[in-house]
Amino acid sequence: MPLAVMLRPDESLTVCTPIPERMNESLRQVVHLVFGLGIAGFVLLFDRDLALAVLMIALFGGSILSDAVSRGYTIPVISRILAGLERRDAVPGRGALFFAIGALFCLVFFPKGIAFAGLVVLSLLDSVTTLVGVRFGRTRIYNHKSLEGTSAGIVVTAVVLSLIVPPPIALLTAAIAGLAELASPVDDNLVVPVVACLVLAVLL
Repeated sequence: MPLAVMLRPDESLTVCTPIPERMNESLRQVVHLVFGLGIAGFVLLFDRDLALAVLMIALFGGSILSDAVSRGYTIPVISRILAGLERRDAVPGRGALFFAIGALFCLVFFPKGIAFAGLVVLSLLDSVTTLVGVRFGRTRIYNHKSLEGTSAGIVVTAVVLSLIVPPPIALLTAAIAGLAELASPVDDNLVVPVVACLVLAVLL
């Protein structure tokens, strides 16, 4: 018995009502925040080998689903979720896949506690920066990012991170990660957690 049914586009008449771009981005960032903090908590609470195995399985399975959707297959539930959350013209599930890659890298090359903190930084910084920037951003500074969004992301990340590490280290880590998120030419899910972990590994 097949585990999932995949249909060609001409075999499915399901129509997904488009979500306004601004609402779509806000919803996407809320999901990113919840998903990211959930992964960070899983990494902290469970055995390192188990966390690595689960991330690898998720990355492998997610890559298969992403490839199927990009080839035009409709996968019940998954296709609807991706249609509602992904940015236009983006590879299906790209953000989640890159998050898993960043998490795997941190967990392999850094102690579990530092990897946890790096994933917290990624979850908060990216989500808060975008949510505030979309709603209140007025001053564009670089890479289509706003001063208001970047500042809010750094402040919120530093405050939360100070519950895990000493406040001066939390502030410096958040600031450096914020600059990396602002200037990075590649997806921030790949860059931010690694930068945050590097800073924490040096300072702690």
